[in-house]
Amino acid sequence: MPRPRRNMPNEKSKDFFGSLKRLILNLKPWKILLTISIILAIFSAVVALVTPDLLSNLTDKITIGISPKNEKLKEIYSDITNHFTLESIASKMDKIILSDTISNEDKINFQQILLEMKTIENKEEILSILPKIPDSILTNLFEELEIDSTKITVEDQIALFHLLKDIDSKNVLEKMDKLPDSIYNLVKPSIDLNQVRNLAIFIGMLYLISAICHYIENFSMTTISNKFAKSLRTSISNKINVLPLKYFDSHETGDVLSRVTNDVDMIAQNLNNSLATLVTSITLFLGSIFMMFTTNGLLAITAIFSSLIGFVFMSVILGKSQKYFIRRQEELGNMNGYIEEMYSGHNIVKVYNGKNEAIQKFEELNKKLFEANCKSAFLSGLMMPIMNFVGNLGYVAVCLVGALLVQKNVITFGVIIAFIIYVRLFTNPLTQIAQAMTSLQSTAAAGERVFEFLDESEMTNESHLKNILNKEEVKGNIEFKNVRFGYDKDRTIIKDFSVKVKPGEKIAIVGPTGAGKTTMVNLLMKFYEISEGDILIDNVSIKELTRENIHELFCMVLQDTWLFDGTVKENIRFNQKNIDDEEIWNACKVVGIDHFIKTLPGGLNAMIGDNDTVSSGQKQLFTIVRGMLKHAPFLILDEATSNVDTRTEELVAKAMDTLTKGKTSFIIAHRLSTIKNADLILVMNEGNIIETGTHEELMQQKGFYEKLYNSQFEKMI
Repeated sequence: MPRPRRNMPNEKSKDFFGSLKRLILNLKPWKILLTISIILAIFSAVVALVTPDLLSNLTDKITIGISPKNEKLKEIYSDITNHFTLESIASKMDKIILSDTISNEDKINFQQILLEMKTIENKEEILSILPKIPDSILTNLFEELEIDSTKITVEDQIALFHLLKDIDSKNVLEKMDKLPDSIYNLVKPSIDLNQVRNLAIFIGMLYLISAICHYIENFSMTTISNKFAKSLRTSISNKINVLPLKYFDSHETGDVLSRVTNDVDMIAQNLNNSLATLVTSITLFLGSIFMMFTTNGLLAITAIFSSLIGFVFMSVILGKSQKYFIRRQEELGNMNGYIEEMYSGHNIVKVYNGKNEAIQKFEELNKKLFEANCKSAFLSGLMMPIMNFVGNLGYVAVCLVGALLVQKNVITFGVIIAFIIYVRLFTNPLTQIAQAMTSLQSTAAAGERVFEFLDESEMTNESHLKNILNKEEVKGNIEFKNVRFGYDKDRTIIKDFSVKVKPGEKIAIVGPTGAGKTTMVNLLMKFYEISEGDILIDNVSIKELTRENIHELFCMVLQDTWLFDGTVKENIRFNQKNIDDEEIWNACKVVGIDHFIKTLPGGLNAMIGDNDTVSSGQKQLFTIVRGMLKHAPFLILDEATSNVDTRTEELVAKAMDTLTKGKTSFIIAHRLSTIKNADLILVMNEGNIIETGTHEELMQQKGFYEKLYNSQFEKMI
């Protein structure tokens, strides 16, 4: 089998963005579902961006709730001391001097403190001196107050004054148990559980809605990717039916199968995993930047700067890895093609002791695939460790800078919590974008191979051909008029072929290998387009008939046998619905395969396939029976008895006489003894008919045919 010349990455540049654009354009039938998936992906990302701010608020409410109310304490202190001025204190001097409950020592201390106060104009300094006044005198200076429906006695006010001498915001918690009960109840830590509960429920509902959207988005993308894969396989299947035969002559079967299976599966899998992920990641990436700068610019710069290294590594790795993903898909196609070829010819490999050579070739292909896999996997595998390092570096930087800002009361503790989440939302999308881009590279490489196949030149479009020959009405005339044909312009196979075949004639085509015998049949069946000249069926040019119409007129039995996995009946009755079991048995008896079928468990319902359980000769007989049951006016036998023994050949020859009766038949045979009774023998050599006539006439001519015929017996002797 000829091997195709492949375009390797260093021979042809691959259009990465062009392939992705074409893939996306081919998703147009599912644009509504795709739009919904993208909208849901964006919505999920927006929810993920909003929740850190809500969590920050929740954290602040809890943090404030578990901390003493310093501001409230300052407010109480302010309410108590607002009426304290030098004048108000001096106005109570007479009352204090005349009091019998105050000792003379305390009165003298108070007078000295009062004199000291007269030199002070700042109220804060006056308040700082008040705790020095004896309690017996302070009792006369304070009055009972009511703050937030709580009565604060003079004793509690005096106790607060003494406590505030060595209390500040840093040790409020340590002094909380020393505060008077009336004041403690006003400034003690308390969490607003209603606000916390409502906010927590709201955040939980957002996460639930996000999860539902994420599920619908995944379900939609799975549906799209699988339907798209189904569409691609359908397109490939349809494409196979319109590709010219020369494509399959120059491409390995395994490579074509790899495009249908591996490449399509790669596209479906990566579209499912990458497209929505890419949309979500880009939204998270851009949104997290916006939210970070909205929350705090300094922390945003810190987080972004620490993550810039990820961009550099990602761009370098993406630039180097794309060619290896393309190469991996191509090497996989080469490997599959070679394995399919070796498996099909397994017996030949064994007979000719070609195991070592086959293994060596396999090792070479396997090594190339291994290298491409290793390099692509290694480069793509670097993404996760690098991005994890960048993410962790971002956490550390945010915590350090955030701690300094909290210490300076620039931000709250909740902002640090929010930024830790924002860093994850900022760095994780980088990882996901890198992975998605890696997957999209594989998708582009696979897409290029699939689209390359779908873009192959097709057979000419015949939708405009309206002429139809009914096989029930066809007389059976065929004429080749000055036919010229070549597989390429530089190599002409059929040079000037002309012959007229009358209805019901049995035409044998003989000649050495490469003379053009099978090529003539392929031209007749319109598998190839004629370069020059024409072929007429009942005076109608095949150029005016569709291939389907021509194929209906012909029954073909080829040298290459083919059975599919199914029952005997299904194999024989292939694509012919109106054939009953009795007709099948009669045809089998004529050919002589009925005995073998009866030995199978289930008879006509026995399962068979194209494997070694059925011999080549038996496969040939099955294909002959299949041909006999197709009632067509023309018959083509291309080495139809090449795989049967001599005795079976005689039996088949008799069956062929019955089969060809009333039909215009073309028989290609190397065993010239099988075509002795042909009405006309065409002797071909180098694409031309050099002799024509019956067997007896050609033997009498003592020409090329006579030498060809006698050479068979010379070899036997």
